[in-house]
Amino acid sequence: MLDFDTAQQRLLDLPIADIPVETISLQQAHGRVLAQDVVATLDMPSADNSSMDGYALRLQDYVPGSTLPVQQRVFAGQAPQPQEPGKISRIFTGSLIPEGADTVVIQEVCSEEDGLVTITQAPVKNQNIRRQGEDTRAGSVLLEQGTVLGAAEIGLIATQGIATLTVYRRLKVGILTTGDELVPVGQSRDSSQIFNSNAPMLTALFQTLGAQIEHVLHAMDDMDATREALNTLFADCDLVISVGGVSVGEKDLVKPALEALGASLDFWKVRMKPGKPVALSSVNNIPVICLPGNPVSAYTVLAVLVSPLIRKLQGRKQCLPSRIQATLKTDKVFNETRDEFLRVRITQDEKTGMLMAEPYERQGSGMSSSLPWANAFARVPAVQKYTGGDRVWVYPKENWIR
Repeated sequence: MLDFDTAQQRLLDLPIADIPVETISLQQAHGRVLAQDVVATLDMPSADNSSMDGYALRLQDYVPGSTLPVQQRVFAGQAPQPQEPGKISRIFTGSLIPEGADTVVIQEVCSEEDGLVTITQAPVKNQNIRRQGEDTRAGSVLLEQGTVLGAAEIGLIATQGIATLTVYRRLKVGILTTGDELVPVGQSRDSSQIFNSNAPMLTALFQTLGAQIEHVLHAMDDMDATREALNTLFADCDLVISVGGVSVGEKDLVKPALEALGASLDFWKVRMKPGKPVALSSVNNIPVICLPGNPVSAYTVLAVLVSPLIRKLQGRKQCLPSRIQATLKTDKVFNETRDEFLRVRITQDEKTGMLMAEPYERQGSGMSSSLPWANAFARVPAVQKYTGGDRVWVYPKENWIR
């Protein structure tokens, strides 16, 4: 069996074709991936301005106990006159600093009466002034190629007045589920059948990861139907995901169907639980990932093993999200021959402040209820006994499924 890290790296090492790019408006940019650096066109701030409501003056004009006449009132968006010696300017947050002024005194330590201002607390030169370019300089790289755009990144770009962006086209994903025993959600079923939960679950996972679902197909246990479904997916998608039907049973038809299309299947047994059987192939340079059919296994494998490849196919700069360490909160002993990815809930101990990983009570691969309950996967290394108090690496959902 392949150890988990080797399998994950093999996926990341897959050669990929050039990702198509497109130009979109800033309003469409949320969740997209930059295909080129965003370079600042302006200094920010673009000119010296006030960070507070108050009064602007030349510090040399301040004399304790004396008054200064108000020269002008400067509102945000107005161009002030140069600061005259011996005078003071009323100023507001965001207002430009008059030329020659070098200090802003907050209004709370000033009193104004009949156009004369008394300062009750000695000012300090340069206080309360935002200097031109102190945030960003024109020509500097604001955001690098491969950055996923969220609200903060879009806000930063907007400060530069940039209205369009070059981004990678969304990854087009095709999902194939197989098996006579599966019935679409919402239809009636016999007692020997189960609802096809993998199709909507994987669709939601890929959408959360920022991919575009091009097709979700189901093939009954029939070679022609399986091959026809695969042909449709390869014609329209950048990545194909199959679920189940890839073993060597009489009705496991995905493997021979792929071979009939000219693919060779690299079948792995990954040292992970749940989710040991995983297969990798490609047709016309389009990668195919074959997941185990058990929904808990399919979810776990996609989240922690396959998601780095998905990020690479999207053009993201960061493919491997961060992990954290936490302390197991349990009375049970875990000692498997494979790395076990426990569904856990991360909480913070109120007394110690330590992060605690509490496993779901039932860790069987058939326990779909464990998935919405858990907010992370805790990795327990193979062939080692772990129990409460032991430290483990944790894969938070908020890092790995987004």
